[in-house]
Amino acid sequence: MENELKALVERVGLGGQTILTRTRFLQWKASDGQRLNRLASRMEEAHQAFTDKLYEHLGNFDVLTTTLGDEARLARLKHSQTDYYRRLWSGPYDRGYVNDRLLVGLVHQRVGVDLEWYLGAYRLYLAEMLGHLLEDSPQREVFDSLLKAVFFDMILAIDTYSAAQRQALEDSEARLARALRGSEDGIWDWDIEADRLYLSERWTEMLGLPAESTSSSNRWFDRVHPDDLSGLREAIGAHLQGHTNSLVHEYRIRTRCGDYLWVLVRGVVEDCRRSGRRMAGSQTDISSRKAAEGRLRHAARHDSLTGLANRLHLDELLHAAQQRTSNRDSALLFVDLDRFKLINDSLGHGVGDLVLMEVAKRLARCVRPGDHLARFGGDEFVALLGDLACAADAERVAQRMLDALRQPLQLGERTLSLSASIGIAPLWLDGRPLDALQAADLALYRAKNAGKDQFSLYFDDLRGSAQRRLDLESALSQAVARDEYVLHYQPICRLENGRPYLVGVEALLRWQHDGQLIGPQEFIPILEESREIVRVGEWVLREACHQVRCWQLLGQTQLYCSVNLSIRQLQQPDFTDRLIAILDETGLAPSRLVLEITETLLMQHSDTVMATLQQIADLGVRLALDDFGTGYCSLGYLKRFPLHLLKVDRSFIAGVPEDADAAVISRAIIGLGQSLGLEVIAEGVERPEHMQFLIDAGCRYAQGYGFSRPKAAADLQRSFSAEGCFEELWCLLPDHAANVRRIGVCTPSGSRTA
Repeated sequence: MENELKALVERVGLGGQTILTRTRFLQWKASDGQRLNRLASRMEEAHQAFTDKLYEHLGNFDVLTTTLGDEARLARLKHSQTDYYRRLWSGPYDRGYVNDRLLVGLVHQRVGVDLEWYLGAYRLYLAEMLGHLLEDSPQREVFDSLLKAVFFDMILAIDTYSAAQRQALEDSEARLARALRGSEDGIWDWDIEADRLYLSERWTEMLGLPAESTSSSNRWFDRVHPDDLSGLREAIGAHLQGHTNSLVHEYRIRTRCGDYLWVLVRGVVEDCRRSGRRMAGSQTDISSRKAAEGRLRHAARHDSLTGLANRLHLDELLHAAQQRTSNRDSALLFVDLDRFKLINDSLGHGVGDLVLMEVAKRLARCVRPGDHLARFGGDEFVALLGDLACAADAERVAQRMLDALRQPLQLGERTLSLSASIGIAPLWLDGRPLDALQAADLALYRAKNAGKDQFSLYFDDLRGSAQRRLDLESALSQAVARDEYVLHYQPICRLENGRPYLVGVEALLRWQHDGQLIGPQEFIPILEESREIVRVGEWVLREACHQVRCWQLLGQTQLYCSVNLSIRQLQQPDFTDRLIAILDETGLAPSRLVLEITETLLMQHSDTVMATLQQIADLGVRLALDDFGTGYCSLGYLKRFPLHLLKVDRSFIAGVPEDADAAVISRAIIGLGQSLGLEVIAEGVERPEHMQFLIDAGCRYAQGYGFSRPKAAADLQRSFSAEGCFEELWCLLPDHAANVRRIGVCTPSGSRTA
């Protein structure tokens, strides 16, 4: 009660200055108190009598029957009433007097005595006391009537004030109610010390619970998800201890159906003098936002096309796997589809996407529960295998993948054949975590180089090879500027009357780096991948044309030059213009230049490449198809493209005449070329038997170590200066042997024959 009284004093605003102002307005003086004090003892019997009379009168009204029906309560009320009147006359009129009067009003309000009855009792009291003080006054009844009228008016005025205040309060509560109805938030108010929890209708409706205005906090906390309960309690505790300005926390809460909602709770704590510590706030359903966030998190860590984990998620999985300690083996498989670019280029990216989705399904069927499959990017996939009984289990998974991908893929009316190369690396090596992605990529590169459609295991030497490759790439970018490239030339001979005669040379690129001569098989693939082959290829073309033109001016007038061409060069839109510029610059006739292309280049042809090849042929430059028979070139390409020469791969010539199959294939290729009007050149001629086989088969042109190894220009120049036959096995064609041929020849005198 004491705390309530303090709160009431603060709410009414009865400070010292306010009390002084009120007494001045009432014109209260010390003499007023003294007059009352002098008569206080005389009024004792009157007060007792009035109290009995008052409660007897009040008993006539049904509205007060409940309040006055209890005898014990009635006795206490009469006693308090008598003390109240006694203090009215005897004082003292100080701060305690004010508090005492406020306390009386608080008690009457609590027991249910309305203000109108309270004021009516005052009127009766004044009328009774007036009778005692003015027994003989003729105006006593008049003054009593005046009191009745005044108190009636006072009650009406108080009713007016009270009604207006109630209306304002009701309006405020209505606005709050409308706001709460329009809000999606549930409201809660928690009396912490008494553990009484008020929950708004929206709060319970959110969970599908029956409305219940108050309960204990257990109704709240018992529904919190077990994994989130400790976090919620910690957040509440931190705010109660003053560590946070407010309570703001997200957690899951169980609905009536057993499902869980994500909610955001907000609240603040307040220390109330009357009711102690309380915390109140709101609760918002954020399940939709959490679901959206979950979808975003999933999208950020998964591939949109296949639904597999993406590179980011793979990094997380790989990091977690290498943090775990286990006696079981783990491995990473790096899978790359073979020739997938051909599918995209020929059938379009839409078909390519369908292929990737089917590949993802097939690979997923090959891994075990608990393993992880990710799309690394493009046509690359990665499988993370854990808990392997032995390292060989990874090889078995890889083989399953290869077998699954080899199955024909039916897309509408089209059947595709797929294959892949796979690199396998352990997650740990010699007790230490391995950069498994890099290691598996190195193993994959080895599988690609070994012919594709297979898997390869990582071993330490691969890292050294990769480092050397990186060093070579860096050095190759500066090789032209440092003048490190050189050309070697291998003679191309025409077989005439059982003897070989020089008619041309093939320009072969060599790299002189750090005092070593590096072969093309090591650095040409690097140039192709880095696209540096375009710049280097132009240098080769210019250098070869210039050198052959010099030899022509020195007497080998009909010598021609053969240069290998990269697909990347042909893809340059201005290649033909560059070629014309080089021919003009070096002075070499277009007919003395042969550009060699491969079957792979034809298979990857585009309209642009086709148009460029036709422009080259229109210039008078001849085109040769190199390594024929080693790829998958359609025979239709031989007629579709403007070809002039066909080169038989050395792998066929190497087996003749002993290998009957090689001999049959070689004769077939030679006959095919001749029937199509193409000159045929056989590569890899190393023994007299090879040359005799070609003569018997009607092949007129050949090159190989049997005639000469590729030589630097200066070394080959010395051969041109000699006479007759040379230490190699070829000769300069004499004058009387000159005939009209599609491939020109040189005579000792340097004169051209026709």
